[in-house]
Amino acid sequence: MSEKAAKKMPAAGEQRIRLLSYNIQSGLQTASPREYITKGWKHFFPHPEKQENLDLISKLVVDFDIVGLQEVDAGSLRSSFLDQTAYLAHRADFPYWNKQVNRNVGPLAQYSNGFLSRIRPMETHTYSLPGLPGRGAILVDYGEGDEQFSVVFLHLALSRHGRLRQLSFVSDLIASRKHIAVMGDLNCPTDSGSLVDFMAKNGLKDATCGAPTYPSWQPVRKIDHIFLSDSLDTDTPHVIDFPLSDHLPVSVDVVLPFKLNESIPD
Repeated sequence: MSEKAAKKMPAAGEQRIRLLSYNIQSGLQTASPREYITKGWKHFFPHPEKQENLDLISKLVVDFDIVGLQEVDAGSLRSSFLDQTAYLAHRADFPYWNKQVNRNVGPLAQYSNGFLSRIRPMETHTYSLPGLPGRGAILVDYGEGDEQFSVVFLHLALSRHGRLRQLSFVSDLIASRKHIAVMGDLNCPTDSGSLVDFMAKNGLKDATCGAPTYPSWQPVRKIDHIFLSDSLDTDTPHVIDFPLSDHLPVSVDVVLPFKLNESIPD
């Protein structure tokens, strides 16, 4: 394991961790609305472009500590039977990773969420979100006790009604937690009523800059987010110009409080 692989938490002082969220569209690049039609078949069949893009994505994520991934394939025909989360973890030298298959179409497709981590999780939980089948959330706890840091990775529904039900479910998951990050493709902008209410109810703030993330070739909508508890300070938020999907990745540095820092083991 390389020196970068496992994040070492110092015994004293502030610690910064780097968060990234990216909907990778199973490694398929889309550069115009027209390509949803002309390249649509690549969503269902293997193509060398996906492998090439995964290798490029691995070079992006290597600089981060915790990465949330949406629209990864868990190993099916369309990904050449490659577990894309595992591949990125190994390629970028992440010692901890996990995936959640949300839509299992057997050998044809394995639609999934995933995460990569350089910090050892204490617990990982997966949940099916309410509404139409195919949406899920991963809850990862770092550290223990009152100073635990919890991260939720998710991909919300396209419909407003579905998102409202799903955000209510996530609110229940994090209600007892103090230091929280919620990240993913939420399919709605920060100023939408559902997200405004969700942030207010859970003491969260939008930690990323206001730049749009979708579509990647000419972004006009900010639908990819990282929300953080008010207890956490942030620095250097970015929407990264990395158009290897139809979404752009978002990132932020988080400053952990000293007590929280102590609660996360090496």
